[in-house]
Amino acid sequence: MINRYADRATNEHTYLAWVRIAIAVMAFGFLVEKFDLFLEVAAQSLSGQRPTALNQAVGNIAGLLLILLGGAMMVIATLRFRQIARDIDAADVRPGRGTRMDVTLVMLLLALGGTLFAFLIYTVIRRMG
Repeated sequence: MINRYADRATNEHTYLAWVRIAIAVMAFGFLVEKFDLFLEVAAQSLSGQRPTALNQAVGNIAGLLLILLGGAMMVIATLRFRQIARDIDAADVRPGRGTRMDVTLVMLLLALGGTLFAFLIYTVIRRMG
């Protein structure tokens, strides 16, 4: 029997959940980047006009930021996983230290939401104006 199996399994399950979220964020960033390219080609073929440089820049920056955000989430989740694994293996009882990293991961997710919201607002305003 593995010592403290339930704790180890829970730690790994949480880590893998954060890795899945990070991969999804990175994939979404790639999608935003490539979809912006698709919109550029479609706009040129349908209306004969190219999107503005600002519109392209916002799409490119949003996509790259999402990819970086996903990478940062993965790094922080890995650090948190290793820290908790060491605490589980320790012979003495250690107080929980993951609060800062948990808050950091949540703040990264909030940054993702804010970035997507700002990008959506920008595209709606561009369509109306």
